[in-house]
Amino acid sequence: MKRFNRTILSGLAAAAVIAGASISTSVAAKNFAGKTMKIVIPYGPGGTYDKYGVVFSNHLAKHIPGNPNIILQHMPGAGGSKAMNWIYNVAPKDGLTMIVPLDNGVTNQLMRPEKMRYDARKLNWLGSSNQTNVVMVVRSDTGITKLSDLKNKPLIGSTSGKGSSGYINPMLINGLFGYKIKMVTGYKGSSKSIFAIEQGESQMAAFNWLAWASKVPQWFEGEKPFARAIAQIGIFRDPDLPKSVPMVSELVTDPMDKKAVGFLSVAGLLGRGLALPPGVDQETINVLRAAYDKMNADPAFAAELKKRKLRLIPSSGADIQKIVVESVNNASPDVVKHARKLIFGS
Repeated sequence: MKRFNRTILSGLAAAAVIAGASISTSVAAKNFAGKTMKIVIPYGPGGTYDKYGVVFSNHLAKHIPGNPNIILQHMPGAGGSKAMNWIYNVAPKDGLTMIVPLDNGVTNQLMRPEKMRYDARKLNWLGSSNQTNVVMVVRSDTGITKLSDLKNKPLIGSTSGKGSSGYINPMLINGLFGYKIKMVTGYKGSSKSIFAIEQGESQMAAFNWLAWASKVPQWFEGEKPFARAIAQIGIFRDPDLPKSVPMVSELVTDPMDKKAVGFLSVAGLLGRGLALPPGVDQETINVLRAAYDKMNADPAFAAELKKRKLRLIPSSGADIQKIVVESVNNASPDVVKHARKLIFGS
């Protein structure tokens, strides 16, 4: 994944040099002294959206001219889509309100346009600090040790809503291989969904590996672990997972199925970052993108992420904006339709 970041960054290096002078001028001109900024978290407390949001709030301000105050607001609902719709349609456009956007915001927009009242291309992406594969984890007492065991065993999973990656990815696997997975929705984020597994309300959930490693690392320890990872969906293998955890893209053979998996895998590249609503003036966007880049390069930021068992895999706002625009513009309607059918049925 780090090699990929260096590749996409190199293509924009020349443009960054040319734009450097104008961005520096904007940074000097814009000042946020005495202002209070807000970061909207699309889930409840405790998940990786919240954890990254907390670290952003602790470090971003010192790189913004005027050192503003930054607070958090949790806005759970509809698998994170409530907050996405709010930031796009309701949030003030003064540059003081940001969101930790859904990593699957693009795929949701294309598959469920009637529910997603936003255009991810028009959000102003400030940058990202991680990339996230979705990892399916199953309780060991189910007797499931590998994905193919689901051919003969039903499975109950827990997640927030149908717009969440915790619903979309297990149901994609369900549709690809004809399994008997049932997802129970209504849990307020990954923490509550994981707690449901611990309490025996469910047997499985699917979130990025950091959600598992930062909350319940003890589950995966010892000769008889409480739970195990059995599959991952993303562009690249998660560097913290053993090679025995297969990429779903490696297990499918049908060409359209492969394209559907690839379409959903783009979410991993967006990871955990920040975005502004549409309509914010370019000067403010430039200032906050520059501040975000400085935060990503700040050793103190990296140190707090490490302390919280979070990773730093940085991407600039320009890179993320480019990925989002190209993903939406280049998405094949046939592939989107096929993915939607696999996940949500006819």
